This record gives sequence, C-alpha cells and structure tokens, in this order.
Amino acid sequence: MAYDERLAERVRDAIGPRPALGEIKMFGGLCFTLNGNMCCGIMKDELMVRVAPDEFEKLLEASGTHTMDMMKGRTPVGFIMIEPLALRTAKQLDSWVKRGVTFGASLPPKKAKTKKRK
Repeated sequence: MAYDERLAERVRDAIGPRPALGEIKMFGGLCFTLNGNMCCGIMKDELMVRVAPDEFEKLLEASGTHTMDMMKGRTPVGFIMIEPLALRTAKQLDSWVKRGVTFGASLPPKKAKTKKRK
C-alpha cells in the first residue's frame, strides 16, 4: 500500500486552495508543501505533520500520535505521525492539518532547485 488516497483527498480539502501549494510523491507517500517547505504528508494510512520543534514533545502526548521513524533509527524532531483513529472526524484532521500549514507557512520560501545537466 503506497498511501491512502482517501486521506489525501481529505487533506486537500482541509488545506484548501493556496498559492504556492505543492504535492510531491516520495518514499511511497505524498508530501504537501507550501513555498517549497513540507507542511504535512501521508505515509500509508497515517498523517505526517510538521510542527515547531519547541512544540514537538508536548504534541506527542496527544492520543494517536508517535514519532516518525527514519532509516538507521533516526527520529526527526518536528515531524509527528498521527494514526487513523485520531483522524476520524473532519475536526480532528483539520486541527492537525492547520497546525502543519501554519508552521510550513511561517518558514522562508525555498529557492526552486535547478536540474543538473549532464
């Protein structure tokens, strides 16, 4: 299973139309970006939300959340995974998506990457 398409549609609805909104497929999942900065995404059936590093530990206390586990046992600070049971209602989903969008929008825009020519 790559990523939950239904959850992707729910996230798109929650984000709504925004300038500089992008979607990138990576690692079998889907990432949503604002001005080139990741704000949230979907990995399998879970929502990934980027949060302010100083809120990270407190937000992990919420029911249905856990850290994002990367290869080699790394746990990136600022990325929280939210399980499907904690996203059942639109209100639950909207709250998490809004948090990610707010943080992503607060970051300076990334410069567009240029492709290297061979």
